[in-house]
Amino acid sequence: MALHPDRLFPADPGTRAIARQLYETVAGLPIVSPHGHTDPSWYAEDKPFADPAALFITPDHYATRMLYSQGVRLEDLGVIRRDGAPVETDPRRIWRLFAQHFHLFAGTPTRIWF
Repeated sequence: MALHPDRLFPADPGTRAIARQLYETVAGLPIVSPHGHTDPSWYAEDKPFADPAALFITPDHYATRMLYSQGVRLEDLGVIRRDGAPVETDPRRIWRLFAQHFHLFAGTPTRIWF
């Protein structure tokens, strides 16, 4: 897939030129962000993930909120409940449920991230 390099920049040519110029000044720098979706220990420990659901679905609040907003129960996505009630633990079921609803992410930043 060939993605256009300006795909996330504004449509207005003048504003896009400024955005492009700003991007070029930081493109090679590391990302330092206080808004992370991952546990820093993942990087420190460098352990493999057991399955894609444990990496991409269950811990990601954007993915789970989108699905929840469309009627998918959080328990069915493996999100642990405060009251300790049972939740789905089969990663294949969680992944299949996500796949069945993947179309909901079209046109969203989460889709770009995926």
